[in-house]
Amino acid sequence: MSLIKTPPIKSKKIRESAKGKDCQVRIPGVCNFNPETTVLAHVGRGSGVAQKCDDIHSAYACSDCHDVIDGRVREGNADEIIIYAYEGMVRTQKLLLEQELMQVAK
Repeated sequence: MSLIKTPPIKSKKIRESAKGKDCQVRIPGVCNFNPETTVLAHVGRGSGVAQKCDDIHSAYACSDCHDVIDGRVREGNADEIIIYAYEGMVRTQKLLLEQELMQVAK
């Protein structure tokens, strides 16, 4: 059985929307709380090897939280880091809805 690979959903507007926003990941003892360093950090894995997930599966993350999520810096319990990342993704999705960069059909 072969899986159909689909290209990841990308949005320049969503990626650019992270600029100047507060970090939504907020890993205790890691987060620098500096909106000037915030980027869109992908949470989870894409459908292929070394493939990023969709832009909608991302979180506004400061540079320090982003380094931990991406594994460039080892910090704390891996399971807890995943929870912080996913909680940040949920908060970010709410912000994206408020900014009308995402929508839910009614």
